[in-house]
Amino acid sequence: MKRTGFLYDERYLRHLTGPCHPEAAERLESIYRGIQQAGLLPKLTLVEARPADLKWVETVHSREHIERLRDACLNGVSEFDHPDNQMCKDTFETALLAVGGVLNAVRLVMEKRLDNAFCAVRPPGHHAEADKAMGFCYFNNVAIAARYLQKQWGVPRIGIVDFDVHHGNGTQKAFETERTVFYYSIHEHPSFAYPGTGREFERGTDFGYGYTLNSTVLPGQGDEEYRELIQRDLIPAFDRYRPLVILLSAGFDAHVEDDMSGVNLTTEGFSWLMETMVGLAEKYAEGRLISILEGGYSLDLLPELVKNHVEILLGS
Repeated sequence: MKRTGFLYDERYLRHLTGPCHPEAAERLESIYRGIQQAGLLPKLTLVEARPADLKWVETVHSREHIERLRDACLNGVSEFDHPDNQMCKDTFETALLAVGGVLNAVRLVMEKRLDNAFCAVRPPGHHAEADKAMGFCYFNNVAIAARYLQKQWGVPRIGIVDFDVHHGNGTQKAFETERTVFYYSIHEHPSFAYPGTGREFERGTDFGYGYTLNSTVLPGQGDEEYRELIQRDLIPAFDRYRPLVILLSAGFDAHVEDDMSGVNLTTEGFSWLMETMVGLAEKYAEGRLISILEGGYSLDLLPELVKNHVEILLGS
């Protein structure tokens, strides 16, 4: 059994988004309950959540963005940049705690005290851009983790795989001119799916051309199409790139029973996807894989989907 880290902290529940908002504290409560009821907690190494040093947040986000969010929370503002981004006075501190917890998980993996980790954090991050909050996201957790790997650990090739059903526009934008991070996303498009970016011709720019790759899934498609696209696009790309660490933007909203998309991935499809990710990490990255929660909004589904996800990380 692998040494798998589990990042969870009740302080992540303090980010309040108001009634009927899909990105609610109950998401994490349901995930923790699923892990607990499955008897997995004793098999996991709990990762401490700690506020991130702002110097790491500033590797992705402008100081103006950080200060605007902090001031908005101090002043009791209830939304930030867009009505989707509902928040409260604790949102800034909670977002810092999410980033800091993720960086701690990365550190433990790099120090070889963990083999891999799952980070049950909120707010999510992959839509957040350098100077703008988007799609429930304020700080881009996975992008900051990649910068931390570069600057603190000198990792020259980092792979990011984003399987949230919505394209991670913020993460793609952060690295689209670079070749030290390979960003791959599989997501719904074209459709009503947010945010409308991530088309297949988006391949990066300048020195980063060819190091961004998007696989688009039509509404109504599911397991078979995901398998074909991953085998056609991601696996050959990573065979060439050979990432030394893999970061996952782990969204569970492509499930057929999740109302936030029109994609029909099944529970078994998610398990196959995760088994493939672990296989790639073992092949190229000495198993170093850090999975970071993004979307997934069905409180009935999340406990099982994340339980399966974590069991695959454990190798059980």
